[in-house]
Amino acid sequence: MELIYQDEHFIAINKPSGYHVHPPEDSQFKIPRDKICLYQVRNMMKKHVYPVHRLDAATSGVLLFALSSEAASKFGKMFQERAPQKTYHAVVRGYVPAEGSIDVQLELDSTGALVDAKTSYKRLSTIEFPVAVGKKFPTARYSWVEAYPHTGRYHQIRRHFNRISHPLLGDAYHGDSHHNRFFRNELGIEGLCLKAIKMELIHPWTLEPLKIEAPPCEKWNKIQSLFTLKQG
Repeated sequence: MELIYQDEHFIAINKPSGYHVHPPEDSQFKIPRDKICLYQVRNMMKKHVYPVHRLDAATSGVLLFALSSEAASKFGKMFQERAPQKTYHAVVRGYVPAEGSIDVQLELDSTGALVDAKTSYKRLSTIEFPVAVGKKFPTARYSWVEAYPHTGRYHQIRRHFNRISHPLLGDAYHGDSHHNRFFRNELGIEGLCLKAIKMELIHPWTLEPLKIEAPPCEKWNKIQSLFTLKQG
């Protein structure tokens, strides 16, 4: 676990893809302890820590842990009120508009009831390859987007972009297997292309603005280079 922020109240790590934040609620779903961030961070900090928000196992990037139950309670209220501003980077199939908002209800994972959900985004770059991936189009087009979720629904960004026919690359649940395979086998980019790149909030104790950013990594450096080369 890479530590990217620390003070007396909480820490932030750069979560790797493939790690769960905490043990699954269903005890029949077994996850090795070394693939659970909560245990890894407790070992790293040599003390009890408290997860205050979630990232999907396949998603990488900024993840916060409180260092006391009091801090966890304060952060829990902040996240419940949607006070922290989260920014994600993603690669999606097709060309999305320059900017937009996806205001589509999503089903709750627990009951299936429809609830409000909103994600805004802006397009950072596009690429096109002169190959047919799948049977529908003669070329393969992709967009690199910056996404801002205004609600916190399960798999929200992944499901929202899928609902507008622009699924995320590497998404095994909501994505396009043909394009996932193309990215993996032909471009050498594996896994879900979704990263929690930045979190901005008012520090609960100092009341100063705080911005925590995930550092560069090999996968996203490769994605950036790919889009830059194609633009050039």
